[in-house]
Amino acid sequence: MKKVLIITYYWPPSGGAGVQRWLKFAKYLPEFGYEVHVLTVRPDRATYPQRDESLQTQVPKNVTVHCTNATNPFAIYSVFGKGAPSSGFANDDVSGIKGLIKKLARFVRGNVFIPDPRKGWNRFAIEKANELIDTLAIETVITTSPPHSTQLIGLELKKRKNIRWIADMRDPWTKIYYVSELLQTKWAQKKNGSLERQVLENADKIVTVSGNLADEFCELAPRLKRENVKVIPNGFDEDDFHLNFSLERQFTIGYMGTITEQYDISSLLKAIGSGNLDAGFRFIGDVQAGMRNRLGEVASRCEFTGYLNHDKAIEKAASCSILLLVIPKVEANKGILTGKIFEYLALKRPILAIGPVDGDAARILNETGAGKMFDYADVHGISKFLRERVRQFQAGEQHSEALGIHKYSRKGLTDQLVQILEKSV
Repeated sequence: MKKVLIITYYWPPSGGAGVQRWLKFAKYLPEFGYEVHVLTVRPDRATYPQRDESLQTQVPKNVTVHCTNATNPFAIYSVFGKGAPSSGFANDDVSGIKGLIKKLARFVRGNVFIPDPRKGWNRFAIEKANELIDTLAIETVITTSPPHSTQLIGLELKKRKNIRWIADMRDPWTKIYYVSELLQTKWAQKKNGSLERQVLENADKIVTVSGNLADEFCELAPRLKRENVKVIPNGFDEDDFHLNFSLERQFTIGYMGTITEQYDISSLLKAIGSGNLDAGFRFIGDVQAGMRNRLGEVASRCEFTGYLNHDKAIEKAASCSILLLVIPKVEANKGILTGKIFEYLALKRPILAIGPVDGDAARILNETGAGKMFDYADVHGISKFLRERVRQFQAGEQHSEALGIHKYSRKGLTDQLVQILEKSV
């Protein structure tokens, strides 16, 4: 069997959407003739934004998982009386720190931890990967990020070993929407940009989740050829959606995942208020305090479940009347294509989306007919959409089946990955 080594910081018991992508690839790769090895950090030495112990039961028995130690650079955050930040920044605990101390925490994050705080794992991972490549005769290594520090492991292995290296980049790096909050010096910006270019230009293939993001990476790395950048979106595993559920008796708008102040739902709130709609909300995941404050009178209609394990989150979302997708209102957001949209497709509920109407998420909604994307300011359009959905709900009408969503099944997407693996010579 052909062997592949997947290097990922986020792996069960880590929770969150980023874990799903490679957990599912690992599940289906053996069906295509691959022996899968996963290199990750020891759970007791890792720092996860969320934990989902239930995902450990989904790790296939024919996948070998290798864990290593890691240093803990997060100890410095105890100075600020806060826990470690996430690999991103919008959800960081330090965002709750006020005034000068908050600025200092952001400065440390942006200028000391380059590219991110999880780089304390790298030297341990490189040592173990070297060993696995030699002892198992592994020819193909895949690194997936965020955290983007994981890509530096692949960069170093490419220098040392005769391997094929595929860099899977699920999010922007230097163009991520919260970069302005990092208070980076010119030196830090230059250093971060240099590391990104080295990864983009030295990997044998770059894999990312959307066409807009692929174009962005090509613009950042002059030596990167567009044909070396492949798009494999996130998706859904049909095995996760064999659910028996009934809709809530009240018309309920469901949102699954983390939501922060960058997720502009002001037009939705206005549409509900102006239309005097009898609708409840269910937020399944973490809701930042600033976002809760913006809910106003609607807050009294909201259910906040907090973070739930994946199966429970799916169950809660399945009983909602419609599902809400919001693309952060930030620069260069057309390429943002979260895993949430594909799980929404699998749930077969109408999708109300707010974001760029010419972005990648809007394209998928248009081609499948699963819902509609509205501009952030389109109160009228959102109101009209909601009124029609409420009418259908009250009349007991079934939502029209989305078209062509099978192409986003995890097994089908693994087939696309295998085609890249076979051609990465």
